[in-house]
Amino acid sequence: MSVEIKVPALPESVSEATVVAWHKQPGEAVARDENLVDLETDKVVLEVPAPSDGVLQGIERAVGETVTADEILGHVEAGAAPAAETAAETAAAAAAGGQASAAEPAAPGEGDTPPKPPAADASATPAASLEGLSPAVRRLVREHGLDPARIEAASGDGRLTKEDVLRHLERRAEAEAAPTAATAPPSAPAGEAPPAAAPGDRPEQRVPMTRLRQRIAERLVEAQQNAAMLTTFNEVNMQPVMDLRARYRERFEKAHDVRLGFMSFFVKAAVEALKRYPAVNASIEGNDIIYHGYYDIGIAVSSPRGLVVPVLRDADRLSFAEIEAQINELGKRAQQGKLSMDELTGGTFTITNGGIFGSLLSTPILNPPQSGILGMHKIQERPMVEDGEVVVRPMMYLAHTYDHRIIDGREAVQFLVAVKDCIEDPARLLLEV
Repeated sequence: MSVEIKVPALPESVSEATVVAWHKQPGEAVARDENLVDLETDKVVLEVPAPSDGVLQGIERAVGETVTADEILGHVEAGAAPAAETAAETAAAAAAGGQASAAEPAAPGEGDTPPKPPAADASATPAASLEGLSPAVRRLVREHGLDPARIEAASGDGRLTKEDVLRHLERRAEAEAAPTAATAPPSAPAGEAPPAAAPGDRPEQRVPMTRLRQRIAERLVEAQQNAAMLTTFNEVNMQPVMDLRARYRERFEKAHDVRLGFMSFFVKAAVEALKRYPAVNASIEGNDIIYHGYYDIGIAVSSPRGLVVPVLRDADRLSFAEIEAQINELGKRAQQGKLSMDELTGGTFTITNGGIFGSLLSTPILNPPQSGILGMHKIQERPMVEDGEVVVRPMMYLAHTYDHRIIDGREAVQFLVAVKDCIEDPARLLLEV
């Protein structure tokens, strides 16, 4: 019985998605609820599970195509078994297990005359190179004339899997399809990387924006056009926090099984400052100002798909360890493209850390409809004057971009000073003073 694979219900405000990856190919066995295909929206990547056990019968929508809710992506033949391997692959599998085959003759005994090998086929892969491979991998290698020695294995034991071969074929196809300004050179032999561009060539490549990148572009332009953005700067002495971390780092990690970083200090400091200056935690809706009585702090994270901002819910109620643990988990999920829509929406304030990339100073842009964003930067030792003496301190520049429509300059500056005071005297975070 053929069962349809359909696009699931898309998140609110999302009308369409793009097929970004199929994890199975027609003829392969699938298990119920196994992830078959990834769909990218302008906010998250959705996984489409197999509707039943069986075999993937066909693919209706290829990678790169645009789809809408309830559209048919493919079909699964419920209850079917994958096609049997060919006789040649069965023989090769037996040979890999220690039995001789025509393609892999047994070693001659003492005094025996070695049999004459058959004439080599230029398009075939040497049988010896297929030893130890699964039947499915051998089939792909033979069909495409690949050299297994040139295929990178992702597993630690160096054993090639079907996914390794498919990944190799995809990379080769992308390399061969890349356009150049000059006439394309002759294609490289199967399994080999394409030749490098000749000196003097001016290659170009045109690729479509991902949906997330398009959405990021739209929101950045929206923020610049609709908000009256202004940025105020300050600098903070990181020595007190660094001393505190050095003193309690090991005990903190043993007690909570999570590393004590800087971000939890800044989240706590931002929440304390937001309590004092509620306009920074507010947003504009039409002609109204919405003052939020809760503190959902967005943490900007760089992912393979682009910049995403997962949200720490009720950050004022979280401990340092809970903040660090949640940030670590959200960061991992961002790298894997597994953040849910709920984890990416509803923040009231955002913190971004360009310092991890080496940024010394920048002006962060608002994350609509929020009215404020705090920018952290690289920690750098600089000479500072304290009590009339020049001393070297680990300093960080802070930037606070705010919407001047609802936040006055006085409030914006005092908010940033409050963050600075909490970081330079961490005891304030415990005493809330």
